[in-house]
Amino acid sequence: MLEKITEIVHQSLDVKCRFFAESSADIARAARTLTESIKVGGKIFFFGNGGSASDAQHLAAEFVNRYVVDRPAIAAIALNTDSSILTSISNDSSFIHVFSRQLAALGKRGDVAVCISTSGNSPNIIEAVKQAKQLNMTTIGLLGKDGGKLLKMVDNALIVPSTSTPRIQEVHIMIGHILCELVEEELYGIK
Repeated sequence: MLEKITEIVHQSLDVKCRFFAESSADIARAARTLTESIKVGGKIFFFGNGGSASDAQHLAAEFVNRYVVDRPAIAAIALNTDSSILTSISNDSSFIHVFSRQLAALGKRGDVAVCISTSGNSPNIIEAVKQAKQLNMTTIGLLGKDGGKLLKMVDNALIVPSTSTPRIQEVHIMIGHILCELVEEELYGIK
């Protein structure tokens, strides 16, 4: 059992080291995108399925409430949290529209859509990115594997170089934490 723990930790560290060595400039660009949107009154929309839905909620909470220290609230919404909206859209239309319909109602030019998908191929995420593009929103993708279909659709693709869903998700939440810290520092001088 101890060997397995060591193996998992080393796998996680390896994926993180490879990703951050290759993608730090893309993370900085994503942080600038978020910061500029917030400065002009924009909102950040996070969304994903399964574990990525949990990450979306986690990251929205970090932006709205606080990350490291007390500071003004930042407008962020996790689109996978309202069960009445999710079930009514799924029932009346299709699950494929659960995020795109919400963006159609709430999003606008200047907002940022942050999709989280370990495969990059989730149909409801793809539809949401299409909707975000129609609204002239900027899109950021926290992706895995080869980036899937979303690789060419989003404005800024952050692709974790792994085929392991758990390792990809571990990096995604770290990316989210780094983005929040960079945005806080830029907007409020918090270091």
